[in-house]
Amino acid sequence: MAGGGRTINVLNVAEKPSVAKAVAAILSRNQGLRVRDGRSRYNKIFEFDYAIRGQPCHMLMTSVTGHLMELDFEDRYRKWHSCDPADLYQAPVRKIVPEDKMDIKRTLDEEARRCQWLVLWLDCDREGENIAFEVIEVCRAVNHHLVLRRARFSALIDREIHQAVQNLVDPNQWFADAVDARQEIDLRIGASFTRFQTMLLKDRFCIDSATDDRNLVLSYGPCQFPTLGFIVERYWEIQAHEPEEFWTINFTHRSDESIATFNWMRGHLFDYTCAVIIYEMCVQEPTATVTKVRQQEKLKYPPYPLSTIELEKRASRFFRMSSEQTMKVAEDLYQSGFISYPRTETDCFSVRTDLHAMVQEQQGHPVWGSYALRLLDPGTGLWRNPSGGGHDDKAHPPIHPTKFSSGESRWSQDHHRLYELVVRHFLACVSQPAVGAETTVEIDVAGELFSASGRVILARNYLDVYRFESWGGSVIPSYAVGQQFIPTTLTLDSGVTRPPPLLSEADLLSCMDKAGIGTDATMHDHIKKLLDRFYATKDANTRFSPTNLGEALVMGYDDMGYELWKPNLRSTMEYDMKEVSIGNKSKAEVLANCLQQMKACFLDARVNKVKLLEAMAIFFERSNADEHHAAGEIVRQCGNCLESNMVLRKNRDGNFMVGCMAFPQCRNAVWLPGSVSEAIVTSNICNSCNPGPVYLIQFKFRRHEIPPGFDVNHLGCIGGCDETLRQLIEICGTGSRNPAGGRGATTTSNNVRQSDTRQRACIYCQQTGHSSGDCPSQFSGSRNAHSHGTNLQSGESSIPCTSCGTPCVLRTANTANNRGRKFYSCQSQECNFFLWEDDINNGTRGRSIPRGSASNPGRRGGRGRGGQTGGRGADTTFVSATGDPLSGRRCYVCGDPSHFANACPNRGT
Repeated sequence: MAGGGRTINVLNVAEKPSVAKAVAAILSRNQGLRVRDGRSRYNKIFEFDYAIRGQPCHMLMTSVTGHLMELDFEDRYRKWHSCDPADLYQAPVRKIVPEDKMDIKRTLDEEARRCQWLVLWLDCDREGENIAFEVIEVCRAVNHHLVLRRARFSALIDREIHQAVQNLVDPNQWFADAVDARQEIDLRIGASFTRFQTMLLKDRFCIDSATDDRNLVLSYGPCQFPTLGFIVERYWEIQAHEPEEFWTINFTHRSDESIATFNWMRGHLFDYTCAVIIYEMCVQEPTATVTKVRQQEKLKYPPYPLSTIELEKRASRFFRMSSEQTMKVAEDLYQSGFISYPRTETDCFSVRTDLHAMVQEQQGHPVWGSYALRLLDPGTGLWRNPSGGGHDDKAHPPIHPTKFSSGESRWSQDHHRLYELVVRHFLACVSQPAVGAETTVEIDVAGELFSASGRVILARNYLDVYRFESWGGSVIPSYAVGQQFIPTTLTLDSGVTRPPPLLSEADLLSCMDKAGIGTDATMHDHIKKLLDRFYATKDANTRFSPTNLGEALVMGYDDMGYELWKPNLRSTMEYDMKEVSIGNKSKAEVLANCLQQMKACFLDARVNKVKLLEAMAIFFERSNADEHHAAGEIVRQCGNCLESNMVLRKNRDGNFMVGCMAFPQCRNAVWLPGSVSEAIVTSNICNSCNPGPVYLIQFKFRRHEIPPGFDVNHLGCIGGCDETLRQLIEICGTGSRNPAGGRGATTTSNNVRQSDTRQRACIYCQQTGHSSGDCPSQFSGSRNAHSHGTNLQSGESSIPCTSCGTPCVLRTANTANNRGRKFYSCQSQECNFFLWEDDINNGTRGRSIPRGSASNPGRRGGRGRGGQTGGRGADTTFVSATGDPLSGRRCYVCGDPSHFANACPNRGT
């Protein structure tokens, strides 16, 4: 970029309109600055003349508004029911300019055509670099000869901006590739799991949510879900905690100077008898002998320079500001030129940074100006070059003040507080540590050791300006080794162990930072999404609790045995993306490895979807849609309409079918045997049937409804190749043909042979007109699965189990809703048959329910997960469907197995 020659046109593009305006004002010095409208009324174009290293330039400064492009699937994959969610791991994706950004694109097109250079003023982080390459793609499409240059700056102040434009560099393709990889990974994983969760659960349960049920989306994000996992895991720790009583000996001594409190060096004992014996020994020989006196100087060091995470944590701790609000206010202060760029991982200043000049800016402040003067006075010895925390993102310095302000009239209280925090933090980190004198005294009482400590602050130093921290201490009397005295008080006190507190926002940010979840620029977004999705709530003390929905989702994946809610997977992804950003790994390599791993997790989760259903059933009532309109899972593409998929579902009568998702426009359906009690779509694909893929279904048949020789469990295919399935349809017939979602004529699949049950003889009574599953003899003859009998050993009324044949004894329920009602349930641990006695006359065959589920589902015991009741009152009893208490669960307050401790009537007494 040597100077001289004719004037060239330079297109400058900033990330936001406010930044474009600020940079244009600084470079032009507000002389000869002209403003005109672009295609977008929000993104003005500023024109002025300038010289870059002696080269005369006519500068055109405009802006985008964040990302110019969006990554999405091609049109045929964008609709939720257009494909199997597993296909989204390979589906084609594309980056396009969305409709609401087209005016910005048109402005760039028009201006780029008449320019020779393109200078990019995007934020100097990975995300900004990615936006820069989006601008490059748009501008290069209309002008291939553009010279590309990048301006790197950290603050909107004259010195930084002029230095940036005179030292332009090349854009960083590695940074942009790292963001592209993250975007594609998040899109594919998020879309597949979100569609899976939402289609599986939304219509099956009455979900309490801040969102209208019709628009409810159960989203999954690779960063969002591990963040939720931290909240749920801490909540489970609290719920699992059982208080234990302990005992400790407390010793105090008052002198003319002050009073000292000595702590028992054993801490405490859980054995009351041992504690009493030791206490009695001390009472009998109460004379205390000083065994050690240690005096030493202690230093309390100032904080490291301010990074984004520390800014968010401290604003939350000191002001109870949310991380989202903190970043919004910090962005405003940055764009106004008062602080440096607020998104940085760096917590150490470069040796080239003029720290004294930054302090000089603050000399005139009415509150901390006097402290700044003391810092700059060499005679005070208050100045100290700041130490660093060892993190440097090589892009931006730590957050620091860039311009003096005694308070702008337009600022909110949050603006004033955050600016004050940044300034005071900066002044503190260039100050000497606080100095204190600490005395520790150890004494011996009847062989038991006690200690007390006191502190006197000798020099406050940085604490004078950093009012957010204190260094408390107490003054204790003077003691000498060998000195003896009698205690003023000597008591045996009891206490109770307490669980850890709920995670605060500062705690949660620390967990995310330590595990590598998200980046400094995105962590607050992940937290906000949890609140927006109603997966978690935050109280007035900024502490997080999971909602029923958030806990149920984490519980479901945890029960599968997969740690999708743990940070491990995302931490690996973030590490790989960092490797891309420094050129150690390629974007393609990281994408291939990560997506292969996550697709395997997705397929496993889908096979084990029953765990999610069971977890949701603990917290939420099942909806009518679950009984009559279950959404189903994709089995294959529809062979009739060729535009939608065939899914496994139940019809209105509870019978399984595979029907087209485009019903009622397309009525293609495959009717499955009426003897099917369970059916689950697996990830296995049939090797014979075309067009594929055709996913195999794991069937479970009712033993008494299929002939001998057929297995109760069968992995079958509805594509036409399954001879076993065809025979069972011929022998047993199909279920009722009232399709889910509507009534009317249906079309059967050409791949499976269908038979009219009215033309087929029942295998039990040999009569036509009904299937074996509807045979009247099953309710009156010797094969009646629900006929009353008597247990020969006990004399109790019983019926044979429809699944395993074991006699089911008549019992009486004691739940609140069904007290005194009679029912039959199977005694086998492997079988879940259940039937109300009064349903037999109505022709009900009984049903299988999960072992240990509650007829009044409330909390779940075990692993400390009993924290919420799904909207039920505190009087909910925790019993199984049989009315028996849940095994191994009890109230730890009174020992009663009918409730947990938070509902105990004796709690607090």
